[in-house]
Amino acid sequence: MFVAGVRSLLTYVSVSLYVLIVAPVAMLAAWLFGWKRHLYVLGHLGVRLGLFLSGIRYRVGGPQPVPLNRPAVYCANHQSNIDPPVLFDALHPHMHILYKAEIDQIPVLARAFRMGGFIPIDRRNKEAALRSIDAGAQSIRAGNSFLIFPEGTRSRTDELLTFKKGGFIMAMKAQAPIVPVAIRGGRAAMHRGSRIIRPVTVTVSVGRPIETAGLDVKDRDALIERVRQRIAEMLLEGPAMSRPS
Repeated sequence: MFVAGVRSLLTYVSVSLYVLIVAPVAMLAAWLFGWKRHLYVLGHLGVRLGLFLSGIRYRVGGPQPVPLNRPAVYCANHQSNIDPPVLFDALHPHMHILYKAEIDQIPVLARAFRMGGFIPIDRRNKEAALRSIDAGAQSIRAGNSFLIFPEGTRSRTDELLTFKKGGFIMAMKAQAPIVPVAIRGGRAAMHRGSRIIRPVTVTVSVGRPIETAGLDVKDRDALIERVRQRIAEMLLEGPAMSRPS
């Protein structure tokens, strides 16, 4: 526990310094020259720094390669705070994220998120949430992929929580496929309520895309149940690993 605590402290301090030093320069360059992609390069470097220092590794597998040739909505279960950085790095080189608006309270990070095309969603404000969903659908139509956590918060058990509808509406509006993703090991790495990060190997399983072409709002609940069921099945299956971090 002592070693994990020291590594965790080193991780927090190092990543915080990385963000404070690198993010302002990167955002200035993005603003002056329109360099958006380099924000992702630097974002991946920051994530990998944090994973390395904390001892987190991941392995990715699935029935087929991640569909990088088309924009999609990647829909994942949520076990701990390490899930977003792991999946950001593991799934796509330019992954956009539909994130909780509470993160906007971290000014530098929130500004970098928005410049990179991430979209905040405030579920307490229905009109604002709908605007975020419309903005996300427009971004997907422009060729960008998104990561969503439809449970909305971290589950304390292996049982999936109820899925929120927003990300699925976004996918249907854009007529983009939904890629089910099952992540295991996050809870062992970081318990809810704890700041200690334990060194573990996280496994990520990527399912076959589920098409939304031709679907509309009347098909929403059936689509949600289909995706939720598939992720639940993947969590029970033994992952066929193919790529370590």
